[in-house]
Amino acid sequence: MHDLFKLLDDKHIEIPDHIREVLTGCTGFRVYGTTGELADAATGGRENREYVVKYKVPGKGEVTEAYVHRVKNGIAVNYPEPYMRRRDPATMAIADDQPSDKKRFGEKYGYAFSSLQEETFQWLQAQELAVFFYFAGRLGVGSHGLAIVPSNAAFFAMGLSMLQAIIPPDELKEGTELGSVIFVAPVFRHTHFNGKQVVVHLRTDRMHELYAYNLYPGPSAKKGLYGVLLTQGEKEGWITAHCSAVQSVSPYDNITTFMHEGASGGGKSELHQHIVREPDGRVLLGTNSVTGEERLITIPRFCSFRPVADDMAFCHPSLQRNDGKLRIIDAENAWFVRVDGVTQYGDDPFLEKVTIHPGKQMLFLNIESNPGATTLIWEHIEDEPGKRCPNPRVILPRDTVPNVIDKPVSVDIRSFGIRTPVSSADKPAYGIIGMFHILPPALAWLWRLVSPRGHNNPSIVSTGSMESEGVGSYWPFATGRRVIHANILLKQIIETPRTTFTLVPNQYIGVWKVGFKPELLMREYLTRRGVARLRPDQYQPARCPLLGYELNYMTLEGSKIPSRFLKVYNQTEVGLEGYDAGAEQLKDFFREQLLQYLQPDLLQTGKRIIDACLSDATTDEYNELVPMTYQYSFNDMDSYERDQEFMD
Repeated sequence: MHDLFKLLDDKHIEIPDHIREVLTGCTGFRVYGTTGELADAATGGRENREYVVKYKVPGKGEVTEAYVHRVKNGIAVNYPEPYMRRRDPATMAIADDQPSDKKRFGEKYGYAFSSLQEETFQWLQAQELAVFFYFAGRLGVGSHGLAIVPSNAAFFAMGLSMLQAIIPPDELKEGTELGSVIFVAPVFRHTHFNGKQVVVHLRTDRMHELYAYNLYPGPSAKKGLYGVLLTQGEKEGWITAHCSAVQSVSPYDNITTFMHEGASGGGKSELHQHIVREPDGRVLLGTNSVTGEERLITIPRFCSFRPVADDMAFCHPSLQRNDGKLRIIDAENAWFVRVDGVTQYGDDPFLEKVTIHPGKQMLFLNIESNPGATTLIWEHIEDEPGKRCPNPRVILPRDTVPNVIDKPVSVDIRSFGIRTPVSSADKPAYGIIGMFHILPPALAWLWRLVSPRGHNNPSIVSTGSMESEGVGSYWPFATGRRVIHANILLKQIIETPRTTFTLVPNQYIGVWKVGFKPELLMREYLTRRGVARLRPDQYQPARCPLLGYELNYMTLEGSKIPSRFLKVYNQTEVGLEGYDAGAEQLKDFFREQLLQYLQPDLLQTGKRIIDACLSDATTDEYNELVPMTYQYSFNDMDSYERDQEFMD
């Protein structure tokens, strides 16, 4: 008997028969206990500085999947196919008969998964395998699992072990239950799926099985296991939010906690970025894409901040204090950080320092590398000559991030980000969102149901047009029914009235190219306000009701933000005509996406909110459905109690 099976038997840890058969029947397998061991194996041994991951594919011959380099600051991986350098949003298939709104495997591919499952096991048994245990989640929330990966794809196993926390076998506790398993078999991408990324979910009564038929970690090691957490939460009535979070401290010692949600590309990782000054010390607010005019402002001091989460956070019941604010904690052991915004030295000093001189091995993807050299996050690989890959990544161990917060935090501001295109009267689009808007809770819920993926998403394979990422912006990763998640989100929003909701664009405000400045300046502005109330004349219902309340004026450290950045119809290139045409695009998109949520088991409050949207409700009418407390203050207890009396 292999030592692994003896250890599991001694600890009374059950392992399903088909997994035991794969391991006992394979050419050989090694059990890994640390990420460092997997980093050594990533190049076929620590003594090797480069390695090629390749497989023999029937009918195609030898196919190279990845080039792996051992570099001074970790392991660098590059894929020869540009398609494999970003996540395909259509990777998921459901292979069981449990409740789901997703396409079943048989419906999608025309045959039963059981035949492919058997082929997968047979292929794995013909390989040398890397095996390790992980914990999907953090601080006791989540579940244990087992990874089974071809040994020559140890770089993939390394990334998985960083994201999900590798557990040495001898540290497994007596009676540990394995909640998930991931089988990695990249060759089937070519033999069965026409080269496409595919991740199959098979939910059994015993465990959640994942079959990853590609070697890009995004849809499997990260989002696939995110699906495992979402499945657990769907059964238990809580969500793992698709968000980043920071605790921001103003120069005057106000502390405000931000939680930023949104579809891929919506600015989650960017919430952690520092604002970069121009050479003269000012901050570039934006550049007019028509005239070339630049608008700069002066900010003497920036807020400091402590990172909380990068992409996923638990909203688990055990964390809540029932005091009117949502409490969250990071759900990841490492962060899958996109660095497309770092194009030259100095763009992000924090990330540059932590990745050039890391305390631990890092994994770089889609970034130029040379064996034995230092990999630099601004040197992105090119998809074609002169065209950078838009999705360069680094897996950043959480404990290498300075000042990171490990405990639960109460959320003051819960923002939602959307990538917006250039918008004008000549070419109207939905880039009509001002610097930031305040959303009534009912509208905040609708934005999370619709979750527009937005303009020119860099992280995934897409058309570049507006598409919906679905409920919570995590729907592509969920396995069950969207209406259940919609209900959980609505209950959560209603039960946390002291958490304020905002909407913030990135890339463009009308014709002004702004990048992620709106999000970062919102963080600066609202942190400085702390518990200070907005004056009644400072905001008003937006011209487009879906945008909640727009700001009439905004002053940051003595610098006035021009009205054209707050109300896009004030831009001469946009005007009322261009704004209203863009608003119609948004309204049409919302109507199209919301109809699918009108199911018999949708909460009645949810039905009223969707009916209001379909009937062109005003901003104030949305606020009447689920009143917000923002008119008083962010976190003033007296105003909260007045609001509770009003809602009761």
